[in-house]
Amino acid sequence: MSEPRLCVPVKTGPCALTLRLFRTVSGKRTAVAFTSPLKLARVLGPQQPWVLLTAPALRAMTAELDIIGIVTDPAGTMNAPYRQAS
Repeated sequence: MSEPRLCVPVKTGPCALTLRLFRTVSGKRTAVAFTSPLKLARVLGPQQPWVLLTAPALRAMTAELDIIGIVTDPAGTMNAPYRQAS
């Protein structure tokens, strides 16, 4: 059976597309993927460009990056990282 494809947000550049990475509440970098274009648009807006990738393909693309993993269907976004009180 083939892997399900995920909608992965990207940034458009003059010559190529690049993965759009995010940060968790604690400030760690992570990749994000959505199980449908509608879920992606609800969180990131309808103008957010995206590509279809399988989870293994996304993991392979991020293997050498300093990320903690892939978050699937996050419920929302934050403007700034969470700062713990000392």
